[in-house]
Amino acid sequence: MSVQPPYAIPGGRVTLQVADVKVTSESVPWVRFGSATLLPVFASSREVKIVVPADAEGGDVSLALEDMLDDPASMHVGTPVATGLHQVDSPVIDGEGNLYVTYSGSRGQTTGVSIYRVKPGGGRELFVTGVTNPTSMALDRDGRLYVSSRFDGTVSRIDSRGNSQVIASDLGVACGIAFDGDGAMYVGDRSGTIFRIGRGGGTTAFASLPPSVAAFHLAFGADGWLYATAPTLAPRDSVYRIDRHGRIETMYTGFGRPQGLAVDPRGDVYVAEALAGSSGIYRLRANAPPELVVAGPNLIGLAFDPRGRTFVATTPDTAYRFN
Repeated sequence: MSVQPPYAIPGGRVTLQVADVKVTSESVPWVRFGSATLLPVFASSREVKIVVPADAEGGDVSLALEDMLDDPASMHVGTPVATGLHQVDSPVIDGEGNLYVTYSGSRGQTTGVSIYRVKPGGGRELFVTGVTNPTSMALDRDGRLYVSSRFDGTVSRIDSRGNSQVIASDLGVACGIAFDGDGAMYVGDRSGTIFRIGRGGGTTAFASLPPSVAAFHLAFGADGWLYATAPTLAPRDSVYRIDRHGRIETMYTGFGRPQGLAVDPRGDVYVAEALAGSSGIYRLRANAPPELVVAGPNLIGLAFDPRGRTFVATTPDTAYRFN
């Protein structure tokens, strides 16, 4: 027996791959999930699907069918590291393992915090105030933190003490941020434009995508291409990639409201899909179908830290860690 995907957060739907299990209209196999016993949400002779309980603790969990306890499988449940958030894009992790998460709020909402910092050992602390509707974050090649504001169309640079300084403006509904290998910054305006801002300043229109109802999400891949999502109200949306000349290709079409992007240390691209019922983190590889690696509801983004850990964020309020 095996479990797909191998990682999940509470509320995530996971599938046990089984062989020749007896299922009738009146009898389905119950599942032992750690010390709990769960009724499947679907069962066939080959697949048994469950929902990870809301009170599941983080860490490795053993799973088995009630009548097949001698053939267990295992999976990993994410551990909450911060709550009371409002993420609208992926979190960010610096070289020291500090996790940065936002409280974005509704449009124009003034809050007492813009960005929290979660240290590697745990413990959330207020880090940045005064940025209205903090939306997307990124680190430049010198490790400095930047944040966009979808309210006033700006990008601010954050110093080590959490002070903010506006370094770019007039960016429309400013969303995703990413830096290329030369240090130029790219910012998505959800009305359709991706701007390029050179290291010495100067803003130009780099590429144009369909307008988004939520936010543009950007990340540079190891191949030097800029990856982007722009969720719309269409039944299915695309993941795009853009070369250094602004030429756009469609990498994959078929996600429902794709959200935050991230690239792991091996160079694989991941995307959060937020469509109800299919929500999860998917790995994208050329010439292969997307691979579901983390199941969970309301996923908005993810990040990888230097220690090999993965963090995922849900909307509206929680960030989880996977070892």
